[in-house]
Amino acid sequence: MKILQTPARIFATGGVESYVRNLSRELVGMGHDVGVICADGPGENDIDQRIHTKTLKSRGKIANTSINPYLPLALYREDFDILHTHLPTPWSADWSGLISRLKKRPLVLTYHNDIVGEGWAGQIAWIYNKTALKLLLKSAGGIIVTRNRYVSPYLKEYAGKVFFVPLGIDVEAFRPKEAPPKGDIFFLSVLDEFHRYKGLEVLFAALKIMKQELPDVRLVVGGRGCMFDHYRRMADSLGIGDNVSFAGFIPSKKLIEYYNGCKLFALPSTDPRREGFGIVPLEAMACERPVVVTEIMGMAGDINECGAGMVARCNDKEALASSMLAILKDDDLAGRMGAEGRKLAIGKYSWRRAAEQIERVYRELL
Repeated sequence: MKILQTPARIFATGGVESYVRNLSRELVGMGHDVGVICADGPGENDIDQRIHTKTLKSRGKIANTSINPYLPLALYREDFDILHTHLPTPWSADWSGLISRLKKRPLVLTYHNDIVGEGWAGQIAWIYNKTALKLLLKSAGGIIVTRNRYVSPYLKEYAGKVFFVPLGIDVEAFRPKEAPPKGDIFFLSVLDEFHRYKGLEVLFAALKIMKQELPDVRLVVGGRGCMFDHYRRMADSLGIGDNVSFAGFIPSKKLIEYYNGCKLFALPSTDPRREGFGIVPLEAMACERPVVVTEIMGMAGDINECGAGMVARCNDKEALASSMLAILKDDDLAGRMGAEGRKLAIGKYSWRRAAEQIERVYRELL
């Protein structure tokens, strides 16, 4: 089967990019011919060489979407059986929808999260969701979602072709290992305006509360972006500057050292419309680290059920601080949570399992 994926980017460190790289790798391993067409951009070129990757020159961005005028013709020239695109990046998704109709090939859409924005971007998002999004959803033969705790209101009309397929994790790459201590809490995200929903500001507020009981508590912030300096100033203004270290961009091969070098991982996301499954807590769990997340995360129910960490309410700094303190002050609890998280990652969240489920969606459409 020839499968063509069209994310906005492939080399960046975001969740969608990781999804495309890992899914493509597994599909190739299952014997499929997989290609990726996307915009160029900075990041690590660690793509499996068996994946046919073509990058095209972009001409700027609108919100988080690269504008690539060469994409329509490049897609039309490609030979494929299945076209698999992704939201929330409309440029690549909408052109994929149009080309799939012109070439009479099935379209599969992974709906990672809603398209939203603030100010003028919010107005554009509202118009898009009322118009072009409906055409895209109608043209998709199958719509894949990665979490079942939040179903977008835009998908309810298309429930008959929505498939729930949770994300996967490479449990061999992410595993417990000896690592030099980095800090107590690890947070990882792109540090820009678009990703404010990842909750670093509420994490800072919780850290200020925690400092009253644990004066030397340390938070390690991984990632870079246009708000890097803003967050450094914010930490200083809150009186926690000495408790926060900014690691900057962390190459994927170094991530395991940070997961294993901290006592817990925290991702207190604040917006269910923007947050998808949340793959980085899963990576931490595979490394036997307890996680603290909010109830909107895709695996929040599993974390609660098996005791792999704690789930706090969105935007509740007191609940977040209490959850992290409970873990940091009890090594036995942290150890049990870490072990349960590793078992959960191995038993339920493998990329091969996810790829097999998605392959079944493909075959239903051919």
